[in-house]
Amino acid sequence: MIQQTVPTIQNGQLIVVEHLVKIYRLGEVDVHALRGVSVSIDRGEFVAIMGASGSGKSTFMNILGCLDTSTKGKYFLEGIDVGSLTRDELAMIRNKKIGFVFQGFNLLSRTSALENVELPLLYSTVSNNERYQRAVEALKRVGLEGRLHHYPNQLSGGQQQRVAIARALVNDPSIILADEPTGNLDSRTSVEVMEIFQQLNDQGITVVLVTHEPDIAQFAKRQIVFRDGKIRSDKPTPQRKRAAEVLKDLPVIDDEEEEAA
Repeated sequence: MIQQTVPTIQNGQLIVVEHLVKIYRLGEVDVHALRGVSVSIDRGEFVAIMGASGSGKSTFMNILGCLDTSTKGKYFLEGIDVGSLTRDELAMIRNKKIGFVFQGFNLLSRTSALENVELPLLYSTVSNNERYQRAVEALKRVGLEGRLHHYPNQLSGGQQQRVAIARALVNDPSIILADEPTGNLDSRTSVEVMEIFQQLNDQGITVVLVTHEPDIAQFAKRQIVFRDGKIRSDKPTPQRKRAAEVLKDLPVIDDEEEEAA
C-alpha cells in the first residue's frame, strides 16, 4: 500500500517539487532537460505551463504525470514521494489520481464515446453498472449526453476532445494534466474546451495544462514559464479571461459543418 511519507507538506498543497533535475543521455552527450526546478501547486489551482520547444515544460509534465522519473530531486503528490514508488504503484497513481488529456485525443476509433470513457474503470473493481453510470455522468459533465454511442469518426474534433476530458474525469482524479489540449482545434472550439476546463476548475478540480499559445494561457489562473530547463517566471495571470465571455464575440461553428469538413 502506498504511504504518505512527507508530513511537512502544507495543507492545500497537491504537488510539491523540490530541486528537480532530469538528464537524458544521447550518445555521449548529457542533455539537461530540467535544472533544479522547485515549485508547488495547490488544490483547486488552474496552471498553464509555457515555454519554447526544448524549454523543459514537456519533461516536467511527464514527471508530474508519473510517465517519467527525475534524475535528482523530489516529487510529492498528495504527500506521496513519487520517486519511491514501484512500477505497479506508479501505474495505480496514474489510474486513480491523474486524468490525462492529450492534443491527439487518443480515443479508440472502433469504440463508442461511452466505451472510451469507461476504459480507465476496466482496471478497477467497480461493477459493470457503476462503470456505465460513472461514464454517462462524465459525458454529461462535458455536454455530450446525447452522443454516448457515437464513434470518434462521427464526432467533431471538439466533441472528441470532450470525450477525452470525460475519460480523464471518470476516476475522480486529484488533478487533470492537459498536454496542448487545443493544439488540433480551431479558435472557437479551443475556447469552448477552455470553458469546460474553467467550469471544472470552478468545481474544485485542479488543472495543469501545457500550451505554447499565450491566448490559451490567459484562461488559466497562473502561468509558469520554462526556459533552458528552469522556471523563469511564475505569476498570476494578469486580466484573466473567462471563456464564456470570449465565446460571445466568436462566430458559431455548427458541429455538423465541422464534422463534414
